[in-house]
Amino acid sequence: MKIQKQQAMRTVLYALAPLCLAAIYFFGWRFIATLVVVGATGLLCEWLMARRYGFKITESLFVSCTLFALSLPPTIPLWIAAVGIAFGIIFGKMIFGGFGRNIFNPAITARAFIYISFGVPMTAAFVGNATQGGWFPAGFGSWMSQADSVSAATPLVTGDASLFELFLGLTSGSFGETSAILILLGGLYIMFKKAANWKIVVASLTSFLLLQSIFWATGLQIATESGLKGVSDPLTALLSGSFLFAAFFMITDPVSSSQTTNAGRWIYGAFFGILTVLIRTFSTWDEGVTFAILLANMFAPLLDTLIKGAKAKKKLKKAEGGKA
Repeated sequence: MKIQKQQAMRTVLYALAPLCLAAIYFFGWRFIATLVVVGATGLLCEWLMARRYGFKITESLFVSCTLFALSLPPTIPLWIAAVGIAFGIIFGKMIFGGFGRNIFNPAITARAFIYISFGVPMTAAFVGNATQGGWFPAGFGSWMSQADSVSAATPLVTGDASLFELFLGLTSGSFGETSAILILLGGLYIMFKKAANWKIVVASLTSFLLLQSIFWATGLQIATESGLKGVSDPLTALLSGSFLFAAFFMITDPVSSSQTTNAGRWIYGAFFGILTVLIRTFSTWDEGVTFAILLANMFAPLLDTLIKGAKAKKKLKKAEGGKA
C-alpha cells in the first residue's frame, strides 16, 4: 500500500498531536480506541476506492480521520464513529475523484452525517472532564472519564463555565474541542508553516466576534423552551463549542475552501463566521459550526469563479481602454 506524502498535511498532524494527548488527559484512553477505529475504517475505505479507480492514498486521509475523531463526544459508540468516517471518505471525498477534487471537507461531512442520523449520541453523550477528580493522573489513569456519571451538557448549552476553564479545557465537550490554548497554539503553528491560510482564519474570527458583539451589546434575547435567553458575550461564545477548532483546522482545508484569490479567502472566512453566529442564535442547533462549514464549502467554488470572472472583465476593459 503506497501512501502519497504531503508535507502540509503532516504539519497539520503535528499540530493536532497535543490535542490528541489532551483528549486522553481530559477524557481517558477511550480516545485512542476511537482514533484507531476511525483511522482503520477510513484507511480501508480510501484504499478500496483508490484501488478501484487507480488513485493514490494521500496523507490527507489521516488528517481527516484525526479531525473527525477529535470532533466526537467521548461516549460515542465506536460503530457510529466507523460509519461516520466511512461515509465521509467515500461520499465526501473519493466519490468526487479523491484528494483535490472534493467539494466538502470529508471530516465535517462525516460528522454531519452521524449528527443527522444519530442525534442522541451526538448531542447528549458528553461526560464530565476527568480533571474534576484531580489534576493527575486525570484521564491518563482511566478508560473514560467518570467524573460525572450522568451525561453532561456542554458550556455552549449551559453557559456556566468560566473563561479560565474554557481556556484550559476543563469542561465537558468533544474530545479535542475544549482546550482553547492548545487549539490556538496548534492553529498558529500551521499558519506559521503556511499549512493554513491566515486570511481565512482572521476573517472567520473577526466576523464571528463582530456579529456576536452586536447581538450581545443590543441585549438580544431568544425564546427557548425555558423562556427568554440572552446571547453570550463574544469571548465566551468564541471559546465555547467547536468554533475555534473549526476556524483553524477545518475551514482552512486547502481543497474545500476558497483558495484562488485573496478576496475570496476574506469573503469565505467571513461567511463562515457570520453563518456560525446566525445558526447558533436563531436555529435549534446550539453549535452551528457543522452546517456553517458545509454551506461555506458549497459556495467556495462559485465565489472563486465570480471573483476571477470579475477580474477578467476588469482586465479586458482596461486593455480595450488602452487600445482606444
